[in-house]
Amino acid sequence: MDPSTLEQQADRAAASGDFAEALSLLEQAAADAACQPSLFGKLSAMRKAAGDVPGALAALDSLLAHLPLDFAALLSRAMLLEKLGDPRADAEFGNALTQVPPDSDVPPAMQSAVAHARTRWRAHQEGIGQRLRNVIPSGLDDEEQGRIERFITNHSRQTRQFHQEPSDFHYPSLPEIEFHHRSHFPGIERFEARTEAIRSEFEALIAAEAAEMVPYIQYPERVPLRQWGALNNNRDWTAIHLLQNGQRVESNARHCPLTMAAVAAMPQAVIPGGSPNAMFSLLAPRTRIPPHTGVANVRLVCHLPLIVPPDCGFRVGDTTVEWQVGEAIVFDDTIEHEAWNDSDELRVVLIIDLWAPSLSIGERAAVADVIGAVGVTFGGV
Repeated sequence: MDPSTLEQQADRAAASGDFAEALSLLEQAAADAACQPSLFGKLSAMRKAAGDVPGALAALDSLLAHLPLDFAALLSRAMLLEKLGDPRADAEFGNALTQVPPDSDVPPAMQSAVAHARTRWRAHQEGIGQRLRNVIPSGLDDEEQGRIERFITNHSRQTRQFHQEPSDFHYPSLPEIEFHHRSHFPGIERFEARTEAIRSEFEALIAAEAAEMVPYIQYPERVPLRQWGALNNNRDWTAIHLLQNGQRVESNARHCPLTMAAVAAMPQAVIPGGSPNAMFSLLAPRTRIPPHTGVANVRLVCHLPLIVPPDCGFRVGDTTVEWQVGEAIVFDDTIEHEAWNDSDELRVVLIIDLWAPSLSIGERAAVADVIGAVGVTFGGV
């Protein structure tokens, strides 16, 4: 009898409650090389119901030999291994989760199993991470400690490596670092020390209604917007420019002498027509800046947080931070990043450009000449 007929008879037997007969018929059908791979899924379920867990696992292995990325089979295999106490179960839960469909597409009957898989996989990842941390030698400085920590979390698949994706200029061989260590930027402590003075000038500027405030994103109509969508020309994300594309914005800058002095003391990128830039970036309540990347990896972006309500956040690559008032952060904006303000209050940061510290003095001059000749403006968040 052909396998499909045997499978149909097995289905009828199972529907009538004769599971022993259904199992027998499926065993016969599975012995025929012409059977469909899906039959092994039914055979696995029947063997498991009969108490034959190793046999159920073997049936799933036969199915996965034909359909190696079948999510349901991978998840069932992980749960069978767990039932057997097999240490491979944790890794198998991870393999299954690489194929999990969107939550909205997970059948209700499988949702608890998916949640269990995620719990087991997180515990497995954390266990790997802790075991590896225990072998780290002492004596590393905090920057080295940060790198080894990311090395470990990348290996344990708690994080992944993001790459630079500049929209216009990629200078080769610069390190791909999400958040740069503050030790590479002399003067950053002095910059932070001016936070209260800078915030006071911002608040006075706003109170006097003297600021020239513009939407942060301003593309002409009919320009393809790869990253911005609804935020183009939207005043939910606005900027008060002090320096824009290398030019002083006198209408704003003249009200902020202490801020301008603090900015001038930092190693800003100087590129004809493109930089330096300095601005107050205002993100309205309940506003999100979508994931995006910047123009060129030769410069980094520095945030000095001035007003930060709760429920604000910032992600660069696989690292999420919360702004802290007066604590400057420097990041590579050519790595995918996003920001959000989920509060009911305004978020304000001062943004400036800084040269990537890996560039030599000669390279900075050459880069400035090349980008200046092209004529591309920069931005931030």
